[in-house]
Amino acid sequence: MLSQKEILSTIEMIDQQHLDIRTVTMGISLLSCCDPAPARACDKIYEKICRYAEKLVQTGQDIEAEFGIPIVNKRISVTPMALVAGASETEDYVPFALALDRAAKTCGVDFIGGYSALVQKGMTEADKKLIRSIPEALSRTELVCSSVNVGSTRAGINMDAVALMGQIVKETAAATANREGLGCAKLVVFCNAVEDNPFMAGAFHGAGEAEKVINVGVSGPGVVHHALQAVKGQPFDVVAETVKKTAFRVTRMGQLVAQEASRRLDTPFGIVDLSLAPTPAIGDSVARILEEMGLETCGTHGTTAALALLNDAVKKGGVMASSSVGGLSGAFIPVSEDEGMIAAARGGTP
Repeated sequence: MLSQKEILSTIEMIDQQHLDIRTVTMGISLLSCCDPAPARACDKIYEKICRYAEKLVQTGQDIEAEFGIPIVNKRISVTPMALVAGASETEDYVPFALALDRAAKTCGVDFIGGYSALVQKGMTEADKKLIRSIPEALSRTELVCSSVNVGSTRAGINMDAVALMGQIVKETAAATANREGLGCAKLVVFCNAVEDNPFMAGAFHGAGEAEKVINVGVSGPGVVHHALQAVKGQPFDVVAETVKKTAFRVTRMGQLVAQEASRRLDTPFGIVDLSLAPTPAIGDSVARILEEMGLETCGTHGTTAALALLNDAVKKGGVMASSSVGGLSGAFIPVSEDEGMIAAARGGTP
């Protein structure tokens, strides 16, 4: 039984500290859609996505209304398209991206991820075709996100893929120049990509995943920042323990939403990803967390150590709360999306 204090504390986190469910993402396997005829494969892809995800957005909205927990995005991730399109006898993979975009619009989701290739050890012909199609694919679609995994700790870095992706990023920027290079915002170049990442633009449904799953991504930099204000100046062990306890509470909320969405959509629950993902809004910054931990400004000496402590504590707190923590759990540090890092960069911090 939750105490009144715990209930009020959770309401405060949501209402005043920018806590939200950043995404409910349905992962869908498209391996059954492989077909030598590309038109038939695209039709199968569209039909399967629409059949599985037709109630995803409405379910998210219902949970949001009933529980009072903001769910910012409803998304879909699919099997890396190079694996699916590789079975078709075609040189042009752009129709596969168009099929994904059409399905995403029909389902009403915010984004669909999985126009992807995994080339950390080498590139197949299908991988090369997909990678070379990325600029046109992202320029002709609105909701499709793309990713390429070019390296891993185990396999090393595929430098041929790195060189190719350098060209692709430039071509994508040029192809979407009329939209301020938006294609590049929907393209991720990875090392050590995980198969259950619910966050765009790098989400895809791994080949080792079930037929369909529900993954939830939770973000709460403001909650962690607020919690650390109460222990300012305390030893590192106290700081770490505070972050763990906060991550525990946030993860439990994410698991509640994930299990409810799983039940209503009759889809297995995959993972909860607790990632401190910032936005440009005041109070939603990872940089401000690091500064609250004792840094004079984000980017100064000790920033890497503080970030390592933060990531370690977030992951340990999440694991204590749920056995289904996965994805990229930790902290995102995109300079262009973090109010505190933007301020530090403007102030001249390297």
